[in-house]
Amino acid sequence: MEKMHIYADNAATTCITKNVLDKMMPYLTEFYGNPSSIYKFGRDTQAAVENAREDIASCFGAVPKEIYFTAGGSESDNWAIKSTALRLGAKGKKHIITTNFEHHAVLHTCAALEKQGYEVTYLPVDEKGYVTADQVKNAIRPDTALVTVMYANNEIGTVQPIAEIGAVCREKGVLFHTDAVQAAGHVEINVKEQNIDMMSVSGHKIHAPKGVGFLYVRTGVALPPLIDGGAQERGKRAGTENVAGIIGLAEAVKAATKDIPEKTKALTEKRDRLIKGLTDIEGSRLNGGLENRLPGNINVSYLGVEGESLLLMLDMKGICASSGSACTSGSLDPSHVLLGLGLPHEVAHGSLRLSISEDITDEEVDYILKAVPEVVERIRSMSPLWEHIKKHEDSTDRLRKFVSEIK
Repeated sequence: MEKMHIYADNAATTCITKNVLDKMMPYLTEFYGNPSSIYKFGRDTQAAVENAREDIASCFGAVPKEIYFTAGGSESDNWAIKSTALRLGAKGKKHIITTNFEHHAVLHTCAALEKQGYEVTYLPVDEKGYVTADQVKNAIRPDTALVTVMYANNEIGTVQPIAEIGAVCREKGVLFHTDAVQAAGHVEINVKEQNIDMMSVSGHKIHAPKGVGFLYVRTGVALPPLIDGGAQERGKRAGTENVAGIIGLAEAVKAATKDIPEKTKALTEKRDRLIKGLTDIEGSRLNGGLENRLPGNINVSYLGVEGESLLLMLDMKGICASSGSACTSGSLDPSHVLLGLGLPHEVAHGSLRLSISEDITDEEVDYILKAVPEVVERIRSMSPLWEHIKKHEDSTDRLRKFVSEIK
């Protein structure tokens, strides 16, 4: 098998596409004026920023004044959650509702607020990775300030019932924020129709540059600044605007939100072919449900396989992927997302996430389907755990419900 280079980690980051880069370049080399300046050279860049704001707003059913540019998803999440908590906490509303498998930009923010006297309810997801609007409804209290539920999970790709959750929050008079970093550009989003009060989006997940994103804030929602020091973004977010990044973000958003149903159909077919082939391997399990799943997300666990070894061996074959095992970040614990599904450590540790984009070819899919079984077999041939599982019925019985039939 001739070695190929396949990038299958688009949920981590994406390349800047040529059309995005071409739009950005003039604002790096020619039109570099500070948008806050009163002379024409500055006013021209300010006009470009406002045009980008209009383009982005139109793609999500918002109005331009509801779009605030940030450095990305983590800042947007922090701003939405901390500033809402600060404002409403002063009025006695110090309760926040989220889920147990959010991105750490949300979980760590909530943990920081708990240290300041706030109470956080972490809703569990079911074994396929979904939360329901009824769970949210039942958790809302008179002192609830905010509900924050991610639109689509970054590891297992499950898409939550955002419109229904938003409707419950609107009915109860509670603000609703969603981290849409993984969803934007992959599912159709209309903030008005889906009852979203605040929404975080990051550019580098949709072929824009790193270090730029935005926070949507519905008109009428009062949100104190997170960053002080200047009058940029209508006094809400201090700091000279990343003009070139904003221009690139707008171009990427327009491209990503165009023809979503057609792109989804083509990508889902390749995703499902990968899922079928990768779960045909014995002792495997698909993480997350097939319905309401991001079209480019595949997450499979393999018994007797350690995530870091899996990634390193796939890298040697030219495949860039990621794992639900957190060992690559210096921790021996598996992903909180996979543990949140109820998986035992033995299953969660051996996970593989592939996040493919619409430019993946059938030849590349075939290569992955050949390479992964070879790597899994090689790791298992050196794994005492796999031998133990194969030989001891007690282990097999305990784990069988989490994986395909172990032969």
